[in-house]
Amino acid sequence: MRRIFCVPVLLLLIVIAFVAIFPAAVCKAKPALKLGNEVLLESQRHLITGKRVGLVTNQTGVDSRKRSLIDIIAAAPDVQLAALYAPEHGIDGIARAGAWVESYIHPELRIPVYSLYGATRMPTQAMLKEIDVLLFDIQDIGARTYTYMSTLQYCLVAAQKYNKPVIVLDRPNPLGGMIVEGPVLEDRYKSFVGVDNLPMAHGMTAGELARFFNRNIGASLTVVPMEGYRRNMTFEETGLPFVQTSPNVPNLINAYGYMATGLGEGTGVFQADQFRWIGGRGLSANCFAELLNGADLPGVRFVPEVRGTAGGVRLDIYDPYRFNPARSGIYALAYAFQLGDFQVPKSTPDNIIMFDKVMGTSKFGLWLEEGLTPQQIEARYYPELRRFKQERERYLLPQYAPRLSVVVDGVTLVSDPDPFIDRQNRLMIPLRAVAEGLGAQVHWEGQTRLITIHRDRNTLRLTVDSPVISVNGVEHYMDTVPQITNNRTMVPLRFAAEYLGAVVDWNDTMRRAVVTNP
Repeated sequence: MRRIFCVPVLLLLIVIAFVAIFPAAVCKAKPALKLGNEVLLESQRHLITGKRVGLVTNQTGVDSRKRSLIDIIAAAPDVQLAALYAPEHGIDGIARAGAWVESYIHPELRIPVYSLYGATRMPTQAMLKEIDVLLFDIQDIGARTYTYMSTLQYCLVAAQKYNKPVIVLDRPNPLGGMIVEGPVLEDRYKSFVGVDNLPMAHGMTAGELARFFNRNIGASLTVVPMEGYRRNMTFEETGLPFVQTSPNVPNLINAYGYMATGLGEGTGVFQADQFRWIGGRGLSANCFAELLNGADLPGVRFVPEVRGTAGGVRLDIYDPYRFNPARSGIYALAYAFQLGDFQVPKSTPDNIIMFDKVMGTSKFGLWLEEGLTPQQIEARYYPELRRFKQERERYLLPQYAPRLSVVVDGVTLVSDPDPFIDRQNRLMIPLRAVAEGLGAQVHWEGQTRLITIHRDRNTLRLTVDSPVISVNGVEHYMDTVPQITNNRTMVPLRFAAEYLGAVVDWNDTMRRAVVTNP
């Protein structure tokens, strides 16, 4: 639900002034966040002290300073690193997608590096024999079909079977934890690109997924949560470096585009440029772009681009917070089928084709053949998605609950105190938050709590706990009053919008207000 307020710029100077009154202004610095591996080593070390550790990881298994967890544990005097386990793409993440990876002995550490994407995808009893605990630390990208979380599920199954405890070191979902989208996978279509009944975008961290997987497994599972993480953070807001997760996902933008462009397996609609382009032969790039842009999908623009004989669109993801990759991919696929001559591959009783595995159902192909609009397709899969969302709540880590946030001109404001909802159901924000970087002459009278603000030819006066504000000697009345919280002046967002002349887009689902100055 969105509410937009656009009003005259009358009390902009009020906000400007509070920077001078309260010098501990809102900061743009990224919040301090500790990854699960850092929390483990700093405060949960007893979980591995004196243990023979088997580490499931790859090149993404680093701390916030990009130090390899392999190196850290190998050098630890109180822990024995006994074995490594590598997912698809290998321990260094360079093997191409689908390529068989061999097991070997690490040349420096002289311990086995067991491949979980070779002769077996599930740890065997022999692979687990010489360890006391299985540690998992791999960065996911938030898509059901990305196989790193399939490896996690297989590890849980093996650990339960062979009586080994599992510790999952949690990491952010790069898509955030608010986007939950797409058809929910049906049992018949379970595979290594979909090991459980998840939608395309599950909106969970690795630790939360482990909890979800374990409902049907019953392994001895410990999740070491992150500190400072909220599920409505973008990856940029975490302050963490993004480490290439696989050969075709070198950067965060590729992770965002993964589901938006990679759903057309076997149909003739394909992705290119590492998930930044989608199209097909015979498509009109301009018509395709027109349809997609006309759908008003949030956070993304579609730029027509021809690649050889194929017409398509390049994704311009300008707002990753609002961008919904799975929904965008579903729209792209549906519109491509409306415009072009594409065929839906068919599964047989003996062979489930990759398209149905990716979709998690054969129904999606039937919907495309029926010529349903993307909106009609959404309506078909939504009931099951809604049921999943309800079940998902049981496995979410409560400390990741989304914090109310405010973005001003593209910058997420970090303030003390945090924004909050008052008893009148108004979002209260620190007045100084939207004033950072501006200057004004301010006089503060502590006894009367009167603030006088001078800028250019304007003089404004207001008093804490009073609805009266004087603008150049003329009194105006607000429907609420400023209040002091933790020595900070808080005002309703609506007040800020009306008197700043700003446009406010409040997203109740994301628990975020976006303030844009005209």
